[in-house]
Amino acid sequence: MAKLIHTMIRVFELERSLRFYAAVLDMKESHRLDFPEFTLVYLRAAEGDFEIELTLNKGREDEYSHGTGYGHVAVVVPDVSSKRAQVEALGYAPTAVKEFKRGDELLAKFFFVQDPDGYKIEVLEQHGHYR
Repeated sequence: MAKLIHTMIRVFELERSLRFYAAVLDMKESHRLDFPEFTLVYLRAAEGDFEIELTLNKGREDEYSHGTGYGHVAVVVPDVSSKRAQVEALGYAPTAVKEFKRGDELLAKFFFVQDPDGYKIEVLEQHGHYR
């Protein structure tokens, strides 16, 4: 069974978003990955393990509209390759399994699939931060 672990949204001003989620939802930073082009900040409430992933794309000059602000919902599974094969056998079109690395360090192994309305779902293998 898939376990829902996070949803991602793109933000224009990271600090403003961090203040909002802390104040309104009592969500605090649990994990951060900073790269030259983007920063990922994961927020979690003390009583749960579901996270919101805030993505700051560096150098962006315009705020996002709702149409470009939504990113994806993510779930975690024990074996991403088996799950991808199952999804494909059901007649859907998952992307290829990809690896997300920082140097030689494997951060994540994943694929995406879209629901019938075009919303993306990221399916990650249980590993590292993604449990």
